[in-house]
Amino acid sequence: MRVANNRVVRQSVLLVAVGCAAWVYGKEPAGSGGEGATAADAPAPRISVETARDRARLLHGAYAATLDAMHHHYFQTNRSVLPARALEDVFADLSDQTQIEARWISVNTPAMSVHHEPRTEFEKKAAEMLGAGKPFHEQIEEESYLRAAPIPLGGGCISCHLGFSKAAGEKPRFAGLVIRVPISEGRRQP
Repeated sequence: MRVANNRVVRQSVLLVAVGCAAWVYGKEPAGSGGEGATAADAPAPRISVETARDRARLLHGAYAATLDAMHHHYFQTNRSVLPARALEDVFADLSDQTQIEARWISVNTPAMSVHHEPRTEFEKKAAEMLGAGKPFHEQIEEESYLRAAPIPLGGGCISCHLGFSKAAGEKPRFAGLVIRVPISEGRRQP
């Protein structure tokens, strides 16, 4: 039953996320009654920095809302499928279709996976800025717009990130979500 429930959850979340990404990216999902082409069928079109910024902001909201809904409806401590881990599958599927990449980074709690440690200079700076309370951090590279924004960690999250015996204290705790969107305009300042 648990495996079936996990599959249904992943399929439901993926369907919502793919539909959102298809709308954001301007392509109709295959089998939607449209032309049937998906972003995976052709190279990713390059877009302006302003469009990339808007899409990254929208995708951040969609991923954060999906994570929150998964926590609320499906996360149970006695049979946990970590919602953040399930969303990594969504990130991978959407990246294959849109070339938009997303990944978690630790900000002001220990990383739950070595894969969530900030790796690049951008990610390290983003973790520092988000930990200091900045609402987002962005950077424009030659072919990409990068945006990192906080994901608030609630009570259920804190117990794992800090350990069951530790309290969060007064300080708000965050993870970060980094989104990389291909752009056409090359290097420009935000």
